[in-house]
Amino acid sequence: MGLTTTRIGWRFLLRHPAHFIALGGGSGLSPIAPGTAGTLWAWVAFAVLNVWLDSAGWAWVLLGGFFVGWWACTVAADHAGIADPGFIVWDEVLAFWLILWVLTPASLTLQVIAFALFRYFDAAKPGPVRWADQHFKGGGWRGGFGILFDDLVAAGLTLFTLAVGVALLRFVQGVT
Repeated sequence: MGLTTTRIGWRFLLRHPAHFIALGGGSGLSPIAPGTAGTLWAWVAFAVLNVWLDSAGWAWVLLGGFFVGWWACTVAADHAGIADPGFIVWDEVLAFWLILWVLTPASLTLQVIAFALFRYFDAAKPGPVRWADQHFKGGGWRGGFGILFDDLVAAGLTLFTLAVGVALLRFVQGVT
């Protein structure tokens, strides 16, 4: 059917444009915590791209990135023969870009907290993230959507948690 995870490497990455996108330009090849490596790559890429993109530009990048990513994740997973391979990290990239877009401008401290929360929600898959992960698994286009969807839910939980945290901090400090 496809490749095994032990055969995924630079040759797979460069064999098809969808592989390059889905594997986050190679960050998904990290032997340790590829999802974290992909999220770190997303953070650096956001900082670089944010010099040229305004909020509207980011909205277009995120919208286009969703549809291009849906295609790329579908193709890469199909070619690998794995429904949701860990080396596909475009889902982390897109989700973390969404978080940073909503938070910008944000202090480095807030970005670090967002990173930690997102990695927690993505890896532990509590409640809604687990539901999204379980209900959208599979092959083909549904699977490509599912690869992206649970990370977008994790991004939503990250933003919600940050909003509640900031509101509670303001309340405690007496700031309205």
